Amino acid sequence: MIVVDTDVMVDVLRGYPPAVAWLESLGDAEIVLPGSVAMELIQGCRNSHEQRRLEERVAPYAVLWPEPEGCDQALATFARLHLSSNVGVLDVLIAQTAIGLRTPLYTFNAKHYRDIEGLKTVEPYSRS
Repeated sequence: MIVVDTDVMVDVLRGYPPAVAWLESLGDAEIVLPGSVAMELIQGCRNSHEQRRLEERVAPYAVLWPEPEGCDQALATFARLHLSSNVGVLDVLIAQTAIGLRTPLYTFNAKHYRDIEGLKTVEPYSRS
């Protein structure tokens, strides 16, 4: 199972060659989008045509949310870190989704997540 952050999905959706090659190299691995990632992608749409196209392109991927206990943990993490680390609400929910699935988060935004305990981040490909 591969949990993908928004920045990686944007690269994939834009057809960035290293991102597309990485995705293709995964074969039949299950790709998971945290629900917050799906929402961020939709938020980036400028009109209904773009949104429909996006929804079609992400339909093959599983969209998962933290379990209720994970939401409680996300709240505790946010309350503990938002003032000291400026961590974002959606970043905490994305992180908790990966933590709950016991899998790394594939992202280039490791700095957003550095203070979240129990989360491992992985850069999936090289960006030039």
